[in-house]
This record gives sequence, C-alpha cells and structure tokens, in this order.
Amino acid sequence: MAETEKKPVRLNVFNTQGQAVGHVDIDPAEFGGEINKQLLHEVVLMYLANQRAGTHSTLRRGEVSGSTKKLFRQKGTGNARVGNRRTNKRRGGGTAKGPKPRDYEYHLPKKAVRAATRMAILSKLQDNETVVVDEIKLAEIKTKEMAQILKNLQVGGTSCLLGLGAKDVDEKNTIYMSARNLLNVKVSPASQLNAYAVLKPKRLVLTRAALEELCKGAKWDASPLPRPPA
Repeated sequence: MAETEKKPVRLNVFNTQGQAVGHVDIDPAEFGGEINKQLLHEVVLMYLANQRAGTHSTLRRGEVSGSTKKLFRQKGTGNARVGNRRTNKRRGGGTAKGPKPRDYEYHLPKKAVRAATRMAILSKLQDNETVVVDEIKLAEIKTKEMAQILKNLQVGGTSCLLGLGAKDVDEKNTIYMSARNLLNVKVSPASQLNAYAVLKPKRLVLTRAALEELCKGAKWDASPLPRPPA
C-alpha cells in the first residue's frame, strides 16, 4: 500500500511590525519528511559532549602526600585493620578511581548530522514554533529596535534563534550586533544551523532569505492566512 503524501506546512509571513503580509507552503519532504527522535537524541548528545572541556582531575592514592607505611600492625591491637594514610577511606587520602583529564569529542557521520539538522527544523515547523519574517533591515546598530522587532513578532522574552540568509547580512553586521546583547537570543547564518542550536530555544525565527536557502521548494503567497478563532 502506497504511503500517503505529507501535507505541506503552512505558515504566515510577517513584517517587522508583526503584521501578516502573506503565507508560505513548505513541503516536509524538503526536510526529510519524517523525524527520527533517536537520531536527534544522538546528535544532540554529540554536540554536548564536544562542548565539554574535560579538564577535571582528582588526586589518587599515589599522588597525595603521606607515608605509605601501615599505620599499625594487622592483629593484636583490637582495632579494625587499616592500611596507610593515603587510602581513600581516610580524610586527606586519594580518590579511588577519580576522573582524570580526557577528551570527550567524537563525531557522527556527516550525513547523519545533516539529516538531524533538517529534522530539527521540520519539528519546529510542525510544532508551530517557527516564525517567518519577510525581511529585517536596520539602518544602524540598535539593540532597542531589534528587541522591539522581536516583541512585534511575539517572540520577545522567550529564547529564540534568529536564522539569517546571505542577503540579510550587510557589511556592518547590524542585525547580529543589535541582537547579541539580548537575553536568550542567538543569531546564526542559515548555512551554519545545527540540530542542537535549533532545538534548544523555544522559537525559531527565519527570514525569507534564510528559508529560501533552507527550502528551495518553498511556495510563497501574498495573501495571509486567516487567523484561528479566539
């Protein structure tokens, strides 16, 4: 029996004032069609592991100061048998099997990582956690103006990732410079998105240029979608 085709994801497109100026239809097949939670889990663990410094270190029995002589003879004292002062059972002794500096970095196959990135974006689209903005333009670096734009898009005060296309980046990097001091707001080129960066924030904000880079088959329409009844 043939599989049923996935329905396209429809999203409104907003301007920087928060007004709907059209909508876009996105084919889930552009992002793999299905979400593999196990793959997403493994890729996120990889990114978290690669961020670990691995500089933890403890002193073991052979590295702490103290005599290696047995404190008293084994029998005849009436006390419990003990070893030397360096044992992990005594205060100031070494740690038994404690951590040492190590490298946690590892890498999954590139195809799996790319597939996970597409799945992460698809999950944000299907869960209505994606906001598409037609265009963001700032004449100068203004954090207050950038904060107002995010507020108009109803993502102000929540963690969000702002994905930019190559057309959105100017010589002065005004969008990045305006957003870098905003709490819980990250800015990234669409070409550098990864599964962990997409899944971590509550909202994904994509400009039209960024969405066109990610989804070549996106169908744009100038008529906004009707809002659901309150």
